Amino acid sequence: MANQLTEMLKGTLEGIVLAILAEQPAYGYEITTRLRDEGFAEIAEGTIYALLVRIEQRGIVDVAKVPSEKGPPRKVYTLNTQGEAQLAEFWQTWRLLSDRIEHLRQRG
Repeated sequence: MANQLTEMLKGTLEGIVLAILAEQPAYGYEITTRLRDEGFAEIAEGTIYALLVRIEQRGIVDVAKVPSEKGPPRKVYTLNTQGEAQLAEFWQTWRLLSDRIEHLRQRG
């Protein structure tokens, strides 16, 4: 089951991270902590940082460097207008897919 969960998370992780950022801006470690608090403990921290690089490059988040008390500045990610649209599309797709899967489950 763990392998199946990992594969399913790969396809939804971006939307999950965008949903977290829709609540409030955050830096990488905060996002990882929030994911763990929400029950996604199996997601490696490196996976989150790679995802953050990709969504920054795609322009769906704004990034600000904020001074840190413990080292170099942190990159704080904020969902922008494009990111909000991407998240809305994610939720629409999620509803469509989950409705179809639930329909199959009820038939079987």
